[in-house]
Amino acid sequence: MSMHDGYPIIKMLAKSPAGLEETLAQELEELGATNIELLNRAVAFEGTKRELYAANYQCRTALRILVPIAHFTILNEQDLYTKMKAIRWENYFGNSHTISIDSTVATSLFTHSHFVSLRAKDAIVDRFREKTGERPSVNIENPDFRINMHIYKDEVDVSFDSSGASLHKRGYHVSNAEAPLSEVLAAGMILLSGWDRQSNFIDPMCGSGTLLIEAAMIAMNIPAGQHRDEYGFMRWKDFDQDLWEEVKNDAHEQQRDFEYKIIGSDISERNLKAAVANLRQAGLTDMIELKVSPFQEMTPPAGGGTMITNPPYGERIEVEDIIGLYQDLGDALKQKYKGYKAWVISSDFMALKKIGLKPMKKYILFNGQLECRYAGFDLYEGSKRARYQQGEGTIPADETGEKDL
Repeated sequence: MSMHDGYPIIKMLAKSPAGLEETLAQELEELGATNIELLNRAVAFEGTKRELYAANYQCRTALRILVPIAHFTILNEQDLYTKMKAIRWENYFGNSHTISIDSTVATSLFTHSHFVSLRAKDAIVDRFREKTGERPSVNIENPDFRINMHIYKDEVDVSFDSSGASLHKRGYHVSNAEAPLSEVLAAGMILLSGWDRQSNFIDPMCGSGTLLIEAAMIAMNIPAGQHRDEYGFMRWKDFDQDLWEEVKNDAHEQQRDFEYKIIGSDISERNLKAAVANLRQAGLTDMIELKVSPFQEMTPPAGGGTMITNPPYGERIEVEDIIGLYQDLGDALKQKYKGYKAWVISSDFMALKKIGLKPMKKYILFNGQLECRYAGFDLYEGSKRARYQQGEGTIPADETGEKDL
């Protein structure tokens, strides 16, 4: 077994929302992970227990960090039972521990993931019963060990979930607005935007403040898990409390000051009350300015920066109103946000076109189950045509204002 700094090197898998795999890979690389491989909604990597702890504590775009313990092929249900029973579960936990099993199934061998979880549980329990006369019990809500199973065709991957509850549960979200963004998606949007963390950040439709809080944490390098008390790996037999404290201290030493403004506004007073509660829980009340205001009346500070927002989609607002809303958003961007980069996420692709600007970049992201476009607009000081006419070159053919999305 390969070692690094006295710790064995282990294979791990970080799960991510679709579209954020490259962003997560970059985060893992910065934490010292090696042999990084992009997969679908996941990133495989290697590291020691230090990287395992750090990925859980610091990765903003990871949903959970899995540690694979077995891989095998099966022909039928009996195969699954036999091979799950053959794993030396007693090396990892005992009779007094509680377990839960999450299964993802993409195979013709089984129709229900719940059935797979039940058969796997039977195999584990039967092994313990035969060896010790007793058995671990199942706890769906808060188990000591979360076992993750992934079956694709005839291949089975079995992993331990080192995160416990999903990593989007940062610990600061105490109040929700209508249709909130996941913390992981919000962080991914900010990282994808290329915000330099040394300029203003605006969300003129901020809801319960998730984008604002994630932006402040990114700007000051506050670890994603700073407000979270518990991770799955803390209940493992090999949990190293000293190393965990070291990982946290290293992360805290990298925090930095932020000298610019982070401002949010929302037309709904109820939404802003939720944002105030979340800011307080995150300890960021002094860092972020909030205003009750429609976005049309929001004036961003001079000096440029980045605007990112999650406007209502067709699912949450009458269709005739949504066209006007996106047209107003486009007008506000053109008139008030010169010198800013603006990013908008929406599942309403037709409405996005009503912004009336050509995106410099587009990504496909998912807000829950909704497929969305995440479009970025560069709002130069002065028009692009004027700058080119001043001798900076000719206008590229695809940048003359066509409004395709």
